[in-house]
Amino acid sequence: MDYINHYCSPLGGITMASDGKSIIGLWFDGQKYFGSTLSEKYCVEDLPVFGQTAEWLDIYFSGQAPDFLPPLHMKTTEFRKTVWEIMLTIPFGQTMAYREIADTLACRRGLGHMSAQAVGGAVGHNAISLLIPCHRVIGSDGSLTGYAGGLHKKQYLLAMESYRKH
Repeated sequence: MDYINHYCSPLGGITMASDGKSIIGLWFDGQKYFGSTLSEKYCVEDLPVFGQTAEWLDIYFSGQAPDFLPPLHMKTTEFRKTVWEIMLTIPFGQTMAYREIADTLACRRGLGHMSAQAVGGAVGHNAISLLIPCHRVIGSDGSLTGYAGGLHKKQYLLAMESYRKH
């Protein structure tokens, strides 16, 4: 059984999902791929992990970098999980290009090349938004490419984090 709870953010409602112990999903209400990791049966519940996540979100939306992360369970393919783990290394207020993630992944796997488009697909299907900061992934030219929650949300989040290119 999966569980959900809701959080009201400055950008609108957020649905949190859990397997009872860890966060398995966090989506802006109505975003692309909403609920992608939820089982068919789930119920609204007030779990400790939702309290931790709400605390993390409160700190985050106050413009500060939280110094903890609620427990996460990435229900996805091994490839996407690896991409999501790389996204977890992007510091608050900084960005990383799709190409940089692809190069990091290629190096880890001992490959000469990895497709930035394949990385883009994995980033776009991130089921745990904000906690796994897919909004910090940008184009190689610094462009703010797509975001499942909407480009205006990505712009807001990066501005709130004092967006700076590197």
